[in-house]
Amino acid sequence: MNTTRIDHTAASDALARAVDGAGRQIPPLWPLASHVAVNPYLGQTGLRLAEAAARLQRIGGGAVTMTRDWYLDGIAEGTIGDADLEAALVASPYDAKPASLGALKQAMQEPRQQPVALPTIADLAARSSGTDWQGIALERIGAWAASHFDDGQALWIAVRGKTAWAAYRTFATHDITPEIMGLRGFAAFVADAPDSAMESIAGSIRRLGLEEAALQSYFHQLLLSLGGWAQLARYRLWRAELDGGDSETLTDLLAIRLLWEEALYDQYESAIAPDWAKACDAHAVPAAPGEAEVIDEILQEAAERAAQRALATRLCEEGAEGEKAGRPAVQAAFCIDVRSEVFRRALEAVDPSVQTLGFAGFFGVFAEHRRFASDVEERRLPVLLNPTVRSCATGPENQAADMSARFRARALRAWGRFKLAAVSSFAFVEATGPIYAGKLVKDALNMSPNSAPNDPAPRLDPALDLETRIGAANTVLRAMSLTQNFARLIVIAGHGANVVNNPHASGLHCGACGGYSGEVNARLLAGLLNERDVREG
Repeated sequence: MNTTRIDHTAASDALARAVDGAGRQIPPLWPLASHVAVNPYLGQTGLRLAEAAARLQRIGGGAVTMTRDWYLDGIAEGTIGDADLEAALVASPYDAKPASLGALKQAMQEPRQQPVALPTIADLAARSSGTDWQGIALERIGAWAASHFDDGQALWIAVRGKTAWAAYRTFATHDITPEIMGLRGFAAFVADAPDSAMESIAGSIRRLGLEEAALQSYFHQLLLSLGGWAQLARYRLWRAELDGGDSETLTDLLAIRLLWEEALYDQYESAIAPDWAKACDAHAVPAAPGEAEVIDEILQEAAERAAQRALATRLCEEGAEGEKAGRPAVQAAFCIDVRSEVFRRALEAVDPSVQTLGFAGFFGVFAEHRRFASDVEERRLPVLLNPTVRSCATGPENQAADMSARFRARALRAWGRFKLAAVSSFAFVEATGPIYAGKLVKDALNMSPNSAPNDPAPRLDPALDLETRIGAANTVLRAMSLTQNFARLIVIAGHGANVVNNPHASGLHCGACGGYSGEVNARLLAGLLNERDVREG
C-alpha cells in the first residue's frame, strides 16, 4: 500500500514565513510618549508604486495616489508639462503602459474606479446577517487591547506577565458581549483554542480552507483591519529587534483576529461558503498592477519630476545678496524641523552678519536621559537608532533638591490617584469640587502659570574620557560642516513645545529627539564644545 507522507516541518516553515511576511508589511506606530512620523508605506518600500497599489487596494480598498483630477489640474496649470509626462512614460517598465503620450493623455481622461477590497469572513457574515461583525470584532479586540497595552496611565491595570494571546483568551472567556450580539458559544470556543498562537493560526487556516499561496495576503488584510493595534505590535517588534531580541505580539494579534474569523465561519458557513471560496482564490493570485495602477504611477512620477525640476531651478538662482564674506558675528545651528525654519530665516533677515545652519535636532548626541528627580529613561535620539551615551539632570550639588522634588512628585501622584480612584472619586468631587472653581476660571482665561521645564544642566553619566569627548566633538562639528571661520558666538538651538492637557504633546516636540524637546541634546553638546580641554584637542 502506498502512503503519502505530509512534511509538517515544511508546512510549519511556510506558515511562519507567511505570518512574518504579513507582519512586516504593517508600518510601526510609536506610542504617544515618543510620537514621531512614520512612512505609512514602510512595509512596501521594496515594491514599485503600482505594485504597492495593487496589493493595498485588494486588501484595503483605498487608493495610494491622488485623484486623476489632481494631475489634470497640474497639467492645465502648467506645473506638469509634456516633457515630464514623456519622461515618466519612457521610464515605466510595464507592458500595460500606454503606447504614446497621446494615448496616455487620452487614458487620463477616463474616470478611475473606486478600488474594492476583498471581503473577510466578518464582512461576508455581516452581509448575510445584517450584523456588523467586523465592527463588533474590532471593538471587542480594542477593548481588551486598551487594557493590555496600557503603559502606566490606567489606575486599574491588567495582569502583567502574560503574552497577548494568553491575556486575550483570559479576557474573551469572560466577555459575554459577542454572545449577546449573536455569536453563539464564542467564550467556550476561545477557551478550547490551543495554548500556542501559532497552533491556533494553523488550526484556523485548516478550518477556513486557505491555500499556502493565499496566506500572506489574507494575513496582511486581517492585520491591516486592526489598525493602530497592529501598528503598535509592529513597533514592539521593531524595538525588540533593535535591541537584539524578538516579539511575538504581532503573531498573537493575528491569531486573535483569525479566531473571530473561524468562529464566524462556523456559524455562517452555509450562507457564505461560495463567496468565501472566491475570496480565497483571489488571495492566492499574486497582486499584479493593471492598466489603471500603471497610469497612476506614471502620473505620480511625472508630478515628482516636475517638482524636482522646479526645485532645481530655484536652487540654481543666485541669491540677492550673494555670498556673505568675512567672519560672521553669530552662528546659530537650528533643527531642520520646518518649525525652526521660520526662526532661521527671520534671524538671518535681521542682520546679514548672522549665519544659520540646519542640523538634525538631536545634534549628534545619542542620549538616553533621566530628567531631574526622575528614574524614567528617555531616548532623546532618532527612534531608528540606539543610544550611545547616558545622561541625567542632577549631580552632587543638587541632591537635596532632587530628593525634595521626588517627594513632591510622589505626593502629587498619590493625590491624583485618590482623586480618580473608583471608591473616593465621587466623595472627592462632593467635598472639594467648589474649591476648584477659581482654578477653572484661571485656566479658562489662560491665567494659570505654565512654565517651560527648566531642569539643572544635564551631564553625561557615566562621564566619557577626554579622548572620546574630543572624538565626539570632532565628529559632530564635521557633520555640521562647522570646521572653519567660526563666529565668536555659536548658538545651539533646540526646540520643543509647552502645552497643557494634550495627549499628542510629543508630536509637537522634536522628532529627531524621539518626540522630546531638544534642550537636553543642545545643552549636552554646548557643554561638550565649551570644555577647554576638548576645544584644545
